[in-house]
Amino acid sequence: MRFLSFAGFKKRKLKIGLALGGGGARGFSHLGALKAFEEYGLDFDYVCGTSAGSLVGAFYAAGYNYKQIFDVAKTIKTKDIRTSKLFFVPSKTDGIEKIITDNLGDINIEDLKKPFSAVAVDIKSTNEVCITKGNLAKAVAGSCCVPGIFQPVEFGDRLLCDGGLQNTMPADIPKLMGCDYVVAVDVNKSRTYGTSSTKMLDVLACAIRILMKGNVVKGYVNGDVILKPETKRFKSTSTEGYLDMIEEGYREAIDKMPDVLALFQGRAPKKKVELHEENFEII
Repeated sequence: MRFLSFAGFKKRKLKIGLALGGGGARGFSHLGALKAFEEYGLDFDYVCGTSAGSLVGAFYAAGYNYKQIFDVAKTIKTKDIRTSKLFFVPSKTDGIEKIITDNLGDINIEDLKKPFSAVAVDIKSTNEVCITKGNLAKAVAGSCCVPGIFQPVEFGDRLLCDGGLQNTMPADIPKLMGCDYVVAVDVNKSRTYGTSSTKMLDVLACAIRILMKGNVVKGYVNGDVILKPETKRFKSTSTEGYLDMIEEGYREAIDKMPDVLALFQGRAPKKKVELHEENFEII
């Protein structure tokens, strides 16, 4: 009888995922985190993003390094993305799509160098949608499509809006795709703050912020290391101070680097994946 020897078997390589959260212009902080990861030679196996995180994540999944993404990001102006001059008239997402097509081409998600998914919400079904294939520019635009600011994006038979409506920091997605660990970046940790005003608009705005707080919970549950850059002093609707945002992301990543390295070395306990509810689709 022959006995198998396992001496020559190599240990399976750990798969590490990166989840980039939404936050509008505060997404510049993602670049600082990527810069730190690059300096330490860290290479993620799966990339997932919501809203601004999907835009940055698409470039990272395409093989762009920090400098290349920075060169693109520093040219982005709010007026190039939000084209409507009227407050109550939503803009088309042509500007967001143009950023992708001008730099990466009119490609599909399947053409990227790394596995990638963009998180959006289909307003027809109200389901969260994890987009893993199809036109990259449309997928990213749908993920970034803030209701009332942009017109919904047609994607097949779906109408996509901002993924932050259901999952603003999608750390659960890489886990569902087979990653052992996930590093998540929350660039909008100050999303919830109260009000002492009883005025209707102030109360409504606070209520919306409270609701949005619930959309980041599963990100915190599933993220193994969570980076939380200090972005409160920046506006999510303005690129002013983008260099400082990048610096905040970099500083936070460096501070958390021992924990991140522990994941890559397999020295951290694994979290159990939080299962999705029924209103979730992978396409």
